Amino acid sequence: MQRTNFGGMACSIARTLDVIGEPWSPLILRDVWAGATRFEQIQADLGISRKVLTERLNHLVAHGVLERQPYDQRPRYEYVLTAKGAELVDLLIVMVGWGDKWLAGEAGPPVLYRHRACGEISRAELRCAHCGEPMHASDIDLLPGPGAG
Repeated sequence: MQRTNFGGMACSIARTLDVIGEPWSPLILRDVWAGATRFEQIQADLGISRKVLTERLNHLVAHGVLERQPYDQRPRYEYVLTAKGAELVDLLIVMVGWGDKWLAGEAGPPVLYRHRACGEISRAELRCAHCGEPMHASDIDLLPGPGAG
């Protein structure tokens, strides 16, 4: 099945979806961030086919989100997040907050996140980079940017 190419759209959401919009990609990034860096580990955790996992890993490497690093003489590779990939994980942490609030049910969230700086269990919040105040969709005006089409 051919996938729509969103990369050429003058929209940062569309361009981001072009990189991680396929449903397996965020889960692969989550696994690599959590320490499952080898093909077999990711495949075992996700139950994904070898073919699909190979395609997704190649796509994420081609977009500079993951990097292959050899770990064996054969050669075999493990996958590590690049700086670009680490920032995408930040996006996933925001998604976690939404999922925990609206989809976790009575059992509660499946994973807790402890902030290393203060040691407390917490959640991510969006804040304005300029004033530090909380920032939600209802607090934002959309203006054309320099890359607008």
